[in-house]
Amino acid sequence: MSHSVTINHCKAILGESLLACLAATICALVIDVPVSAMFIGWIAFFTRGITVRDGAINLVCVLIGLVIGIAAGSASAMLAPYLGAFTITPVALSVTLVVLSLRLLPVINNLLGLFLGVVCYFASHLPATLDTFVELSIASALGVIAGLLASLVQKRWSEAKSQTADVSITLP
Repeated sequence: MSHSVTINHCKAILGESLLACLAATICALVIDVPVSAMFIGWIAFFTRGITVRDGAINLVCVLIGLVIGIAAGSASAMLAPYLGAFTITPVALSVTLVVLSLRLLPVINNLLGLFLGVVCYFASHLPATLDTFVELSIASALGVIAGLLASLVQKRWSEAKSQTADVSITLP
């Protein structure tokens, strides 16, 4: 099976890559938040639809997941002295029960976004505090915005294909 790669595909890839680079740089050097949380927001943007509305819903799901993750982190800290390594069992069961139950909600029911929020918290290794929620929320929101911009870049260059002369390369 061969794929046709056009100049516009290359422009879109370069544009999307530059957006990711810019967002990562802003996270790391300007606002000092975890770059991984920005990429979680980026991923969440593309989990269901690629509109502003869908992006906002996906971000809300990530934020709810962050709250669940922070609550789970707090519960883990409280239970660890009593259960030791077995703390993971009731905490993981509780998290999955809550998250899977949220899929029954009418709009805010993106399981991937919810679990990405939980993972975002635990991957950060930050304390279970309000500051952590704010920090990870800002980074995730920046990722969602960058994902939206990347989808607009992709759309622009895919539409430009029909308006410009196309040079294509066929790859095996």
